[in-house]
Amino acid sequence: INNITVFILLGLSQNKNVEIICFILFLFCYLAIWMGNLLIMISITCSPLINQPMYFFLNCLSLSDLSYTSTVTPKLMIDLLAEKKTISYSSCMTQLFILHFLGGIEIFILTGMAYDRYVAICRPLHYTVIMSRQKCNTIITACCAGALIHSASQFLLTIFLPFCGPNEIDHYFCDVYPLLKLACTDTYRIGLLVIVNSGLIALLTFVILMVSYFLILYNIRAYPAESRTKALSTCSSHITVVVLFFVPVLFIYIRPATTFPEDKVFALFYTIIAPMFNPLIYTLRNMEMKNAMRKMWFHCFWKGSNFYEKQII
Repeated sequence: INNITVFILLGLSQNKNVEIICFILFLFCYLAIWMGNLLIMISITCSPLINQPMYFFLNCLSLSDLSYTSTVTPKLMIDLLAEKKTISYSSCMTQLFILHFLGGIEIFILTGMAYDRYVAICRPLHYTVIMSRQKCNTIITACCAGALIHSASQFLLTIFLPFCGPNEIDHYFCDVYPLLKLACTDTYRIGLLVIVNSGLIALLTFVILMVSYFLILYNIRAYPAESRTKALSTCSSHITVVVLFFVPVLFIYIRPATTFPEDKVFALFYTIIAPMFNPLIYTLRNMEMKNAMRKMWFHCFWKGSNFYEKQII
C-alpha cells in the first residue's frame, strides 16, 4: 500500500539566512564544476591527449562528474530558496536511480584509471599493447554495465517499499536510507542488502584502489628521480580524488540502515565538493594537461584574432 505521492525534503537547514548563504556558496560551486569540467573535456577532446588512455578516462570522469552533480545540485539550490521543498514520488525514484547509476560509473572509472596507471608505471614496455583503444572502450562499457546493475538493484529494493505514513525526508535529495526510514514495513533485511550492494562495493573498490597505488609506489623506488617525481605527482592527485569521494561514501553506506544529521554534510563531499575539486586536482598538478590547455586556448584566441583582423581589413 502506497499512500504517498509527494515527499517533503527537509533540506540542509531550517534557518532561512543559512539557506541563502548556502545558495550563494553552492551557486559558485556549481558554476566552478561546469567551467572546470567543460574546460577539461574541451581541452582533451580538441588535442592529441584524447589518444592517451589516462586522458581518455579523465574525459569520461569529467563528463560523469558533470552529469552526477547536475542530478542533485540544481534541485538543492531551488529548494534553498523555496518555502516548501517537495519532490514527487516518481521524481524521487528517478533521482535515486540516476544518482546511483552515475555514482557507480564514477567509482568504476576511478578503478579503471588506477589500472591504467599501474600498467603505465609497472609494465611500461607493454603499455601500448595492453591499454589499446579497444581495451579502453571495453573498460568504459564495463563501468556503465556495472553501474547499471548496481543502480537497478538499489532501485528495485526501494520501488516496492510501501509508504503510508510520514512523507518528510530528512535529506536534500532522495537516497535509500532516508526512504527506508519512512517505509511502513520491516526494512532490516533490505538494509542488509543495501550494505552489500552499496557499502561493500564501495569498500572493495576503495581497497583495490589503495592496493594498486601502493604497488605503484613500491615499484617506482628504483626509477630515476625525474620519473619518480612525475609518477608520484600523478598518483598523489588520483589518491586525493579517491579519498575525497570514497571516505564520505563509506561513512554513509557501510553501516546498518540508520541516518544521522551528519549524513547531509558528508553527502555534500561526494555530490558537490569532490566534483568541484577534481578539475583543479587533475589540471594544476598535471603539466601535460596544463600545456594542452595553454596550446589549445592560445590557438583558439590567435585564430579568432586573425579572423577578426581579416574582417576589418
